[in-house]
Amino acid sequence: MKPSDIARVQAYLRRLLGTDRITLLAPQRPGLSVEVSVQDEVIGTVHRDDEEGEVSYSVMLTVLEEDLPPASPAAPPARGRR
Repeated sequence: MKPSDIARVQAYLRRLLGTDRITLLAPQRPGLSVEVSVQDEVIGTVHRDDEEGEVSYSVMLTVLEEDLPPASPAAPPARGRR
């Protein structure tokens, strides 16, 4: 992605999600993914797709199990009327 693409997608995501803490990081080497970070934590990637002249951007968010809060105990299945 070009720097202008990165800036435009970053501005859109910040407006859409209501926070300036989102930053898109250009890759160190060409061909690598643009990273999405919130403060200093990378949470995913952005990819540009140009298909038949129509450009779109895909955002892939990664959530690690270790970052999730503990799971609550499973509720018993609801019983329906018979």
